Amino acid sequence: MIRFIKSIIEDIDSVFDRDPAARNRIEVLLLYPHMKALITYRIAHNLYKKKRFFMARWISNMGRKWSGIEIHPGATIGKGLFIDHGMGVVIGETAVIGNNVTMFHGATLGGTGNEKGKRHPTVGDNVTIGSSAKILGNIYIASGTKVGANSVVLYDTSPNSTVVGIPGREVKKGKIICLNEYAI
Repeated sequence: MIRFIKSIIEDIDSVFDRDPAARNRIEVLLLYPHMKALITYRIAHNLYKKKRFFMARWISNMGRKWSGIEIHPGATIGKGLFIDHGMGVVIGETAVIGNNVTMFHGATLGGTGNEKGKRHPTVGDNVTIGSSAKILGNIYIASGTKVGANSVVLYDTSPNSTVVGIPGREVKKGKIICLNEYAI
């Protein structure tokens, strides 16, 4: 129970680094949809690990109803996941998410429908996934990667890269480049 509470406090505190609108811990706990999703996920995930699949899925579905965020109880999530606005985010059963990942509304960590076993992405630490981005299949999104809004990523990425487009392609690998007059 102490570890559960500690993980929730860490999740709350991680918001302040990434959301300038966050005012205090109570507001984040009670009013941020991703907190409802993470609390129900952590309960469901513990049941899932104990092979109580029906209860895990039932609690997971309640979390989806309350938050608009669907996290399968089989997913593995590190510390400090921040889902900004949250509505429509989907995290699949075999997805693995590292520490301090930021996801925006509508993002999906899904499968392609062609795989068995591990069929969802693995996301490294300090990754940012833009609004409505789709990351599909058993691929690796390397630490420090930024995935642009509406991108569809189907292949592994390099560390500290920026990925944009459909299909997603790297436009930055660990250094600043300029597109038009704007630095990325």
